[in-house]
Amino acid sequence: MSNHNETLHILGIAPYDSMRDVMLRTAEGFPGLQLDVYIGDLEQGVNIVKNVATQGYDAIISRGGTATMIRQVTDLPVIEIQLSVYDVLRTIKLAENYSSLYAIVGFPTITESAHTLCDLLRYDVDILTIHSTQDAQSTLERLRQGGYRMVISDVVTHTVAQQMGFDAFLITSGPESLYTALTQAESQARIYRRLRHENQLLRQVNLLENVWTIVLRKDGSLYYSAPHEPSAELCQILTAHHHEVPRTGCCFFYHNADRMFYKIAAQRITLDWEEYLLFRCSPSQIPLKPGRIGIQILNQPECSQLFINSFYNINGMMGDLEPKLNSIATTRQPVIIIGETGTGKEQIARALYLRGSQQNRPFLVVDCALANEKSWDFLLNHPSSPLNDIGGTVYFQHLDSLPDEWVQPLLSQILESDMPRRKRLIFSCNCTEGAPLTETGQLFASRTGCLSLHLPSLRSRSDEIPSLASLYLVKINQELNKQITGFAPHAMELLVHYSWPRNYAQFKQALFELATLTTSSYIRSSTVVEFLATERSLNSVLTSEKKADCRTLDQITLDAVRQAVAANNGNHSAAARQLGISRTTLWRFMNRLPDE
Repeated sequence: MSNHNETLHILGIAPYDSMRDVMLRTAEGFPGLQLDVYIGDLEQGVNIVKNVATQGYDAIISRGGTATMIRQVTDLPVIEIQLSVYDVLRTIKLAENYSSLYAIVGFPTITESAHTLCDLLRYDVDILTIHSTQDAQSTLERLRQGGYRMVISDVVTHTVAQQMGFDAFLITSGPESLYTALTQAESQARIYRRLRHENQLLRQVNLLENVWTIVLRKDGSLYYSAPHEPSAELCQILTAHHHEVPRTGCCFFYHNADRMFYKIAAQRITLDWEEYLLFRCSPSQIPLKPGRIGIQILNQPECSQLFINSFYNINGMMGDLEPKLNSIATTRQPVIIIGETGTGKEQIARALYLRGSQQNRPFLVVDCALANEKSWDFLLNHPSSPLNDIGGTVYFQHLDSLPDEWVQPLLSQILESDMPRRKRLIFSCNCTEGAPLTETGQLFASRTGCLSLHLPSLRSRSDEIPSLASLYLVKINQELNKQITGFAPHAMELLVHYSWPRNYAQFKQALFELATLTTSSYIRSSTVVEFLATERSLNSVLTSEKKADCRTLDQITLDAVRQAVAANNGNHSAAARQLGISRTTLWRFMNRLPDE
């Protein structure tokens, strides 16, 4: 719940003057810390803590006995600046040239390190441990009687020693020790702040059953959530409403998230003088369900996955469309996508969404061919309609199938609510290549100022069918666990010269079915012939379609038979083997050949 970008406030109690400067210099290496340092030892340090308003601090750092005494008068974390062997060693090295007898005197935090260091380096130095100021006086008096003139000591002993006329070397804390202490202070301060904020939050936030509680910082980052964390998308959606949240009281709005519609109450709260946004999300009784006819709400990961699985994700498939698509995606101008059935209008709409500035907002798909009266009534008339939200993308699919009774109401809603400024609008229309746009499509395009994207038919790019088929086969082999290596002679020709009235969608499905039916390492001509014949019988429209070279499917098939027979010098058995069909099937085709 804590934010590592928040500034932590640390109170420092330095036992001596020079330590204050070292503490401040070391703290410069911690950009997330604000360190305030006061000078005071033992009782002085305790009084400073008592007199300073510590409510604004997240932790305290000090040294030795002062740190121990401070812990008794505060609930804040107290981090002790430990004396290291390096601190002791530095002071001993300074004292090496002292000609008279000297000893090391101090509290256990000093003498323990001194014992370890002197044992390792074989220094012959007297080390005496004290536990109070009185111990320091009596110990120093014994040393003076023994002829000692100098001591290496902590702050307490150092002060007493100077008062008694000793030469005294103070063991100071070096930058290493202070760095370690500040690192610990930073860590413990964050934990303390998190716990403190959580307690404050729970006092302000009444957690309710079946209510999703979300608290965001002003920058939109998540501060607290219960019972589970929201998605980054939802956090951004909620943050977009921050201008609507009043200074006092709360406001309400509705939003779809994670396949649920929520009624959201929003208000501002203050924790430690910082302002946050509190959202309580309650499941709404709005009549929109995830599977409502003709209405679908997707997020960025869902759209991305759907696009990845499309033919437009294949390298080079965008062709000349790529530059225009990229240019349009960066604008907020409404777009109308025009093309025949199966040319990938929905995939292009997803691509515009994924490449645009609204990709972190919902992608609302309204299928004008499927939406029923209740769906349209909700979208156009209900106060919680997703069309009323700010931001996001709305894709009106199959605009040419929009019922007449909803044409004007939808257009009025779009224009009167200034929807093109609040949302990214995308429309699509089915339109035969070369034919004019439908009347409804023209109406919406002109009134909303649409940019247009025309998608090519597959037959207009028939030269790409061989490479496209190979790329698809790679994916199909993986999906079906097959090892199909390609097409038999004439099989690819049949595919290239077929008109594909349902374009890429039909072509992709055809390859999948052909691969499913194929048991060998290549797809035979006979399999393609039978499949295309079935396609023709299932859809009478296909029989009237002209091929790119103006030949019918029968003509293409008979030409393939003729070429195979000629290539095998009239040997029907060899021709049948080449085509992958039986002699009986070949004979039937031969009987259909016209007299020459």
